[in-house]
Amino acid sequence: MKGSDSRSVIFLAHRAALIEYATPILGSRETAEDIVQEAFLKFVPPRPAADAPEQPAAYLYRIVRNLSLDLLRRKKLESRDPLDETSYWAVPRPEASPEQNALLRDDIRQIAAMLAEMPTETRIAVEMHRFGGHKLQDIAAHLGLSVATVHRMIHTALVDIAKRTGRE
Repeated sequence: MKGSDSRSVIFLAHRAALIEYATPILGSRETAEDIVQEAFLKFVPPRPAADAPEQPAAYLYRIVRNLSLDLLRRKKLESRDPLDETSYWAVPRPEASPEQNALLRDDIRQIAAMLAEMPTETRIAVEMHRFGGHKLQDIAAHLGLSVATVHRMIHTALVDIAKRTGRE
Protein backbone atom coordinates (compact mmCIF):
# COMPACT_ATOMS: atom_id res chain seq x y z
CA MET A 1 0.00 0.00 0.00
CA LYS A 2 1.39 3.42 -0.90
CA GLY A 3 2.05 6.09 1.76
CA SER A 4 -0.79 8.33 0.66
CA ASP A 5 -3.22 5.38 0.62
CA SER A 6 -2.33 4.44 4.20
CA ARG A 7 -2.75 8.08 5.24
CA SER A 8 -6.17 8.15 3.56
CA VAL A 9 -7.19 5.07 5.53
CA ILE A 10 -5.96 6.65 8.79
CA PHE A 11 -7.82 9.86 7.97
CA LEU A 12 -11.08 8.05 7.19
CA ALA A 13 -10.79 6.01 10.39
CA HIS A 14 -10.40 9.19 12.49
CA ARG A 15 -12.59 11.62 10.52
CA ALA A 16 -15.62 11.56 12.83
CA ALA A 17 -13.44 11.81 15.95
CA LEU A 18 -11.53 14.73 14.42
CA ILE A 19 -14.78 16.59 13.78
CA GLU A 20 -15.84 15.98 17.39
CA TYR A 21 -12.38 17.17 18.52
CA ALA A 22 -12.52 20.42 16.52
CA THR A 23 -16.18 21.31 17.23
CA PRO A 24 -15.66 22.60 20.83
CA ILE A 25 -12.58 24.55 19.77
CA LEU A 26 -14.39 26.30 16.92
CA GLY A 27 -17.90 26.39 18.35
CA SER A 28 -19.49 25.11 15.14
CA ARG A 29 -19.76 21.64 13.65
CA GLU A 30 -19.85 23.01 10.09
CA THR A 31 -16.62 24.94 10.62
CA ALA A 32 -15.07 21.85 12.23
CA GLU A 33 -15.94 19.79 9.14
CA ASP A 34 -14.27 22.41 6.93
CA ILE A 35 -11.14 22.35 9.09
CA VAL A 36 -10.99 18.55 9.04
CA GLN A 37 -11.27 18.63 5.25
CA GLU A 38 -8.43 21.15 5.09
CA ALA A 39 -6.40 18.92 7.43
CA PHE A 40 -6.89 16.05 4.99
CA LEU A 41 -5.26 18.13 2.23
CA LYS A 42 -2.26 18.79 4.47
CA PHE A 43 -2.09 15.23 5.82
CA VAL A 44 -2.32 13.40 2.49
CA PRO A 45 0.15 15.06 0.14
CA PRO A 46 -0.26 14.75 -3.65
CA ARG A 47 3.06 12.94 -3.88
CA PRO A 48 4.53 10.63 -1.23
CA ALA A 49 6.53 12.44 1.42
CA ALA A 50 10.03 11.19 2.18
CA ASP A 51 9.68 11.36 5.94
CA ALA A 52 6.36 10.08 7.20
CA PRO A 53 5.31 10.91 10.78
CA GLU A 54 5.92 8.21 13.39
CA GLN A 55 2.46 8.64 14.88
CA PRO A 56 0.21 9.64 12.00
CA ALA A 57 -2.99 9.86 14.08
CA ALA A 58 -1.36 12.24 16.59
CA TYR A 59 0.05 14.23 13.69
CA LEU A 60 -3.43 14.47 12.17
CA TYR A 61 -4.92 15.72 15.44
CA ARG A 62 -2.12 18.30 15.69
CA ILE A 63 -2.91 19.54 12.18
CA VAL A 64 -6.61 19.92 13.07
CA ARG A 65 -5.78 21.75 16.31
CA ASN A 66 -3.35 24.15 14.63
CA LEU A 67 -5.73 24.89 11.76
CA SER A 68 -8.56 25.53 14.25
CA LEU A 69 -6.47 27.94 16.32
CA ASP A 70 -5.25 29.70 13.17
CA LEU A 71 -8.84 30.19 12.04
CA LEU A 72 -9.84 31.61 15.43
CA ARG A 73 -6.90 34.06 15.38
CA ARG A 74 -7.76 35.15 11.85
CA LYS A 75 -11.43 35.70 12.77
CA LYS A 76 -10.40 37.71 15.82
CA LEU A 77 -8.15 39.93 13.72
CA GLU A 78 -10.82 40.43 11.06
CA SER A 79 -13.52 41.26 13.58
CA ARG A 80 -11.47 43.91 15.33
CA ASP A 81 -13.10 47.32 15.09
CA PRO A 82 -10.93 49.71 13.09
CA LEU A 83 -11.82 52.50 15.54
CA ASP A 84 -9.97 50.58 18.27
CA GLU A 85 -6.78 51.23 16.34
CA THR A 86 -7.33 54.99 16.22
CA SER A 87 -5.19 57.02 18.59
CA TYR A 88 -7.02 58.85 21.33
CA TRP A 89 -6.00 62.23 19.95
CA ALA A 90 -7.50 61.48 16.53
CA VAL A 91 -10.98 60.71 17.88
CA PRO A 92 -13.14 63.86 18.04
CA ARG A 93 -14.25 64.89 21.50
CA PRO A 94 -17.99 65.02 22.12
CA GLU A 95 -19.41 68.51 22.05
CA ALA A 96 -20.64 69.93 25.34
CA SER A 97 -24.25 71.02 25.49
CA PRO A 98 -25.07 74.72 25.88
CA GLU A 99 -26.19 74.01 29.45
CA GLN A 100 -22.85 72.40 30.27
CA ASN A 101 -21.00 75.36 28.75
CA ALA A 102 -23.07 77.80 30.83
CA LEU A 103 -22.39 75.83 34.03
CA LEU A 104 -18.68 75.71 33.24
CA ARG A 105 -18.58 79.48 32.68
CA ASP A 106 -20.37 80.03 36.01
CA ASP A 107 -17.85 77.79 37.77
CA ILE A 108 -14.96 79.70 36.18
CA ARG A 109 -16.44 83.06 37.29
CA GLN A 110 -16.94 81.74 40.81
CA ILE A 111 -13.38 80.40 41.03
CA ALA A 112 -11.96 83.64 39.57
CA ALA A 113 -13.82 85.60 42.26
CA MET A 114 -12.43 83.30 44.97
CA LEU A 115 -8.90 83.73 43.63
CA ALA A 116 -9.33 87.52 43.64
CA GLU A 117 -10.28 87.40 47.36
CA MET A 118 -7.11 85.46 48.31
CA PRO A 119 -3.93 87.12 49.55
CA THR A 120 -1.65 88.13 46.66
CA GLU A 121 1.09 85.55 47.38
CA THR A 122 -1.43 82.71 47.65
CA ARG A 123 -3.19 83.75 44.43
CA ILE A 124 0.13 83.97 42.56
CA ALA A 125 1.21 80.58 43.92
CA VAL A 126 -2.06 78.92 42.88
CA GLU A 127 -2.03 80.51 39.44
CA MET A 128 1.61 79.59 38.81
CA HIS A 129 1.05 76.02 39.96
CA ARG A 130 -2.36 75.22 38.45
CA PHE A 131 -2.39 77.39 35.32
CA GLY A 132 1.31 77.87 34.63
CA GLY A 133 2.40 74.33 35.47
CA HIS A 134 5.36 75.57 37.54
CA LYS A 135 7.04 73.37 40.12
CA LEU A 136 6.86 74.20 43.80
CA GLN A 137 10.60 75.02 43.90
CA ASP A 138 10.17 77.58 41.09
CA ILE A 139 7.19 79.19 42.84
CA ALA A 140 9.05 79.30 46.15
CA ALA A 141 12.06 80.95 44.49
CA HIS A 142 9.82 83.49 42.73
CA LEU A 143 7.97 84.42 45.93
CA GLY A 144 10.98 84.17 48.24
CA LEU A 145 9.31 81.55 50.43
CA SER A 146 10.14 77.98 51.45
CA VAL A 147 8.82 75.06 49.40
CA ALA A 148 6.86 73.78 52.42
CA THR A 149 5.16 77.16 52.84
CA VAL A 150 4.24 77.33 49.16
CA HIS A 151 2.90 73.79 49.27
CA ARG A 152 0.79 74.58 52.33
CA MET A 153 -0.55 77.80 50.74
CA ILE A 154 -1.55 76.03 47.52
CA HIS A 155 -3.10 73.08 49.33
CA THR A 156 -5.11 75.30 51.67
CA ALA A 157 -6.33 77.48 48.79
CA LEU A 158 -7.40 74.48 46.67
CA VAL A 159 -9.21 72.86 49.58
CA ASP A 160 -11.00 76.17 50.26
CA ILE A 161 -12.03 76.44 46.58
CA ALA A 162 -13.28 72.85 46.57
CA LYS A 163 -15.35 73.39 49.72
CA ARG A 164 -16.86 76.63 48.48
CA THR A 165 -17.80 75.15 45.10
CA GLY A 166 -19.20 71.99 46.67
CA ARG A 167 -16.55 69.65 45.16
CA GLU A 168 -14.93 68.16 48.20
